[in-house]
Amino acid sequence: MASLVYLLGALVTALCAILLLRGFARSRSRLLLWSGLCFAGLTVSNGLLFIDLGLLGPAQSLYMWRLGTAASAMLLLVYGLVFESE
Repeated sequence: MASLVYLLGALVTALCAILLLRGFARSRSRLLLWSGLCFAGLTVSNGLLFIDLGLLGPAQSLYMWRLGTAASAMLLLVYGLVFESE
């Protein structure tokens, strides 16, 4: 059941990224671009979470990779909020 929740989280963040990037393509609002890129990074992080806890097991850990991708995604959003807001 936990693996299903991890996979569902990855799918929801992927859908959010797609919708935000599609909104950027229509309106060219730079904040939508940074938000979409943030959610794309969070999709990767959630995918790594599914692989790490759902498929690999306790023998191997992708904790640092998950943490790095999530932090990078958040930094993209912070950059967009600070430098691209009007």
